[in-house]
Amino acid sequence: MVSAHNNDDWLRAPNGDARGYIEPHGLQELWFHTGTACNLACPFCLEGSRPGDTRLDRIRLEDVQGLMQEAVELGVEQFSFTGGEPFIVRDFVNILRFAAALRPCLVLTNGTDALLKRLQQIATLTDTAHAISFRISIDWPDEQRHDAGRGEGTFRQSLQSMVELQRLGFGVSLARQMTPDEDSAAVDAQFQNLLREAGFAGDIRVVAFPDFATPGAHPAVPVVTEDCMTRYQTEATRRAFMCAFSKMVIKTGGRMRVYACTLVDDDERYDQGGNLRTALSQRVMLAHHRCYSCFAYGSSCSER
Repeated sequence: MVSAHNNDDWLRAPNGDARGYIEPHGLQELWFHTGTACNLACPFCLEGSRPGDTRLDRIRLEDVQGLMQEAVELGVEQFSFTGGEPFIVRDFVNILRFAAALRPCLVLTNGTDALLKRLQQIATLTDTAHAISFRISIDWPDEQRHDAGRGEGTFRQSLQSMVELQRLGFGVSLARQMTPDEDSAAVDAQFQNLLREAGFAGDIRVVAFPDFATPGAHPAVPVVTEDCMTRYQTEATRRAFMCAFSKMVIKTGGRMRVYACTLVDDDERYDQGGNLRTALSQRVMLAHHRCYSCFAYGSSCSER
């Protein structure tokens, strides 16, 4: 089913070519945005999060229960959470406990004081029916460069969180920033050495992200056309786009809404309704500038 949006900018590139799109093939992963409030105020944040931010509302347990049950009926395999910072949400440990009774969970967090202050509560989640894992952001394998963006002391707090969470028995991965001309293998090796020196056991999965720009930005990027998606992508690679197998739920204006993916919540054209079945029937047009990152770099917030 094609989206209800029919304006030319949505369906066609400026030169008139048909825009590329993705047809969802199922719901393997369901993301929940816990709200754009955060304990940090990183200037590069793709969500524009900062203390007290209200662009997206904070979620509560009663907000997510029905959608999680619907997702289970649709065959979902994992629940994932992002923010903002999930651990400043008062109800978040209860939300995780409910979710992990149904499916495995992944939590994206900055791993700083908001998490460290709740470690005792997090420790009560070690015996849930399904595993909970954490992805913690350390932008660069250099303390000074990292702290320049996130705040003094955050580098060491995030490292501590990784070690403490692993000690409790949780799975842990790492999110970092990437630059276009980097030697990715060398940067990842620096992170592996950094974690080992901090007391982390074994290798850690490293997920690298390009600069997605801040909400509402419109950086100049190549247009992803229908021809691009057939000339340079295969059926298999199209099925690997996040919007082909996942959705994200946000809370805005007091309502829970389903969006096409984790990267487009600043564009209301990607609001696909109030329930998952409706959302899964809709074609996803690749009209957002962040869609190019998925096309060109294989960017994905998912670890699936």
